[in-house]
Amino acid sequence: MKEALVIIPTYNEIENIASIIDAVVNLQDNFDILIIDDNSPDGTAQVVKDKMAQYPGRVHLEQREGKLGLGTAYIHGFKWGLKEGYLYIMEMDADFSHNPQDLPRLLNACKEEGADMSVGSRYITGVNVVNWPMGRVLMSYFASAYVRFVTGTNLRDTTAGFVCYSRKVLEAINLDKIQFKGYAFQIEMKFKAFTKKFRIVEVPIIFINRRLGTSKMNSGIFGEAMFGVIKLKLQSIFSKNWI
Repeated sequence: MKEALVIIPTYNEIENIASIIDAVVNLQDNFDILIIDDNSPDGTAQVVKDKMAQYPGRVHLEQREGKLGLGTAYIHGFKWGLKEGYLYIMEMDADFSHNPQDLPRLLNACKEEGADMSVGSRYITGVNVVNWPMGRVLMSYFASAYVRFVTGTNLRDTTAGFVCYSRKVLEAINLDKIQFKGYAFQIEMKFKAFTKKFRIVEVPIIFINRRLGTSKMNSGIFGEAMFGVIKLKLQSIFSKNWI
């Protein structure tokens, strides 16, 4: 078995991708990286290939034919990581909004402290978000409160995309039944792990809005999340095989 894989989905991240790979590979812990690139027209994949040559066996690339959504990118990566035998599989963004220096803390929460899943949380110790417009901060914060109310989970940051899964969590969830492609995917994965009674802990992080490149956020993503939560809750009540 291999230890830890960091999955990073990309679409037009040429400004960030080389730096984020260097930052992760050079951590004291041996994190391998899988880039899932959705056919970025800016040359992101070629930069990754150059890094694969620089760090043989540590950096991997899966190229898809088009922009197929964040959720499907992670599902692709989860299946790849399970097949390759990783014990811990992690999610993070390419744009340094998630600090690579926090990866060891997320891993340690699972590996040493007994969590099945750890979440890099913006809201467990207040509101730790830098350089976001106040409207977006409030929308994100109250979206998590809404998800807690509907689903009954106790997580403060239900939409977080900085996560460490132990292998057994991903093996217990039917990845082919994951429904959502946008940020509702993050809610769905946490809710299903919660329903399966896995131990989920939140590790406080500081989230810094991207400095380079363009955000992929749009209003449709929030719409999917708001209505998707109700759908998930109803399925958990009325469908036996929803997980």
